Amino acid sequence: MTGTNEETARQVLEFRLDGEAYCVSIDYVTEIVDMGDLTPIPNAPQHVKGVMDLRGETTAIIDPKVRLDIDGAVGDRIIIFDSAVFDDERSIGWAVDSVREVARVAPESVDDPPVERDHVRSIVKRDDGFVIWVDPREMDAAGSTAARAAD
Repeated sequence: MTGTNEETARQVLEFRLDGEAYCVSIDYVTEIVDMGDLTPIPNAPQHVKGVMDLRGETTAIIDPKVRLDIDGAVGDRIIIFDSAVFDDERSIGWAVDSVREVARVAPESVDDPPVERDHVRSIVKRDDGFVIWVDPREMDAAGSTAARAAD
């Protein structure tokens, strides 16, 4: 983005879910990997697709489509989040359809979401449409609350 003030611009990782653009702050992301073999967890909430071994660490693989009410198959790319992001420091990855790019977001291109949803942080305006900026901490908190309510 030409003309972006480097001091105020934020970096995000853009990804796709069922053809729509989403992003998370790059500060939360440690790596991106291909989907590996998943071990299902009996009686797990619907959004938890299983666990995988990632360099000796058990990592829960979450389908953000379930949390965002999007239809579609589980994606084959995994965004691995820094475990320090989550209160209980669990290792979590999101299964996404594709990872698009790391992009700089200028403050003037960010708007408040048109609806009140804790997990939607903002809407990023682009020349080719909008990108929904989601907060993985809030997505996890909503999923944990729903899972406890189901017990």
